[in-house]
Amino acid sequence: MSAGKIFHKTFIWCKKEIIFCITFLFALVSMFFVKPDAKYISYIDFGTLLTLFSLMDVVSGWRRTGLFDALGKTVCRKVHSQRGLCLTLVMLCFFTSMIITNDVALLTFVPFAIVLLSGTSGFLLLYTVVLQTLAANLGSMITPIGNPQNIFLFSKMPLGTVQFMKILFPYTSLSFVLLIFSTLIIKNEKTQIEQQEAKAESTSCTGKNILYTALFILCLLSVADVVPKWVAAVLVALCVLVSDRKIFCNIDFMLLLTFTAFFIFTGNIARLESVNTFLKRITGGNEFTAGLAFSQLISNVPATLLLHPFAQNTKELLLGVDIGGLGTPVASLASLISLKLYTQEKGGTGKFLAVFTLMNIIFLAALCAMKAILKD
Repeated sequence: MSAGKIFHKTFIWCKKEIIFCITFLFALVSMFFVKPDAKYISYIDFGTLLTLFSLMDVVSGWRRTGLFDALGKTVCRKVHSQRGLCLTLVMLCFFTSMIITNDVALLTFVPFAIVLLSGTSGFLLLYTVVLQTLAANLGSMITPIGNPQNIFLFSKMPLGTVQFMKILFPYTSLSFVLLIFSTLIIKNEKTQIEQQEAKAESTSCTGKNILYTALFILCLLSVADVVPKWVAAVLVALCVLVSDRKIFCNIDFMLLLTFTAFFIFTGNIARLESVNTFLKRITGGNEFTAGLAFSQLISNVPATLLLHPFAQNTKELLLGVDIGGLGTPVASLASLISLKLYTQEKGGTGKFLAVFTLMNIIFLAALCAMKAILKD
């Protein structure tokens, strides 16, 4: 292979994994200021990494059995209007993201929407995908396992699941109402889409779904610290190895490596007095604003890992990075999934970004207004 081809493939890979590459570069540079030593191992939150790994295994297993496709087809088969179809596709993302995370919900249901709505008006499809993106980001924020930043912050907060969900409940409820109202601009016309019958699951898939559901419950118990996280991770890995080892090919190992690199970077930063002082000054007492602002620039997951060591109020940081998933296309990396899936099929990046930005600003303003009213 020529040097040119190697460079081209490397460039394509770096472009695809841009967040990891930037994070790795930050971690590497920080090592020149804080030489590697025994303290490095203490930087890494293995509990969070094990939880992410276990959940990705289970959700990937569900996807491979076709469970989510069957769910989508079954639900949409009962809908007969364009507005109803849009609302259904949006709510599928909203509610499933609470369990399977925002990015997996979009990877599952955006392609489904594109296939289902390809024969309709271009605006209906574009608008539905934009609302699906909002729904996945907003629905996922209410549960401790809805997105990576929640998984991490929940492990750092002395709260139970119910207490955690109470913090986000007002914002999720408002989001639910706003999403419903947002579909009202779609005409309530009969749809001519031919719905496919959901295929009956084979006995093997049914058995696997029962297994993955049991493993999912095990993951929840590990999040609640009822079962040690390493025990859950080992059991999940062994069961997946026996049931369907191809699941491992669908694990987002780059996300795990991104977390690891950020743990190293933030750990080193915390040992640099000048940078430490700066981040403490802009974060301490301003966690919500800092989380919101940094999310717009570097995405909410990296913002969480960067700011958490300097936050005095983790609850405020939680609200900042979750609400901060709205705004720019990079505010939540899950949003880039929708952008990529839509533009690959339909093009029109500029039009998509225009509608996406407008709707994000509206929702962001509404949730920030609620934050100001509640004075959390």
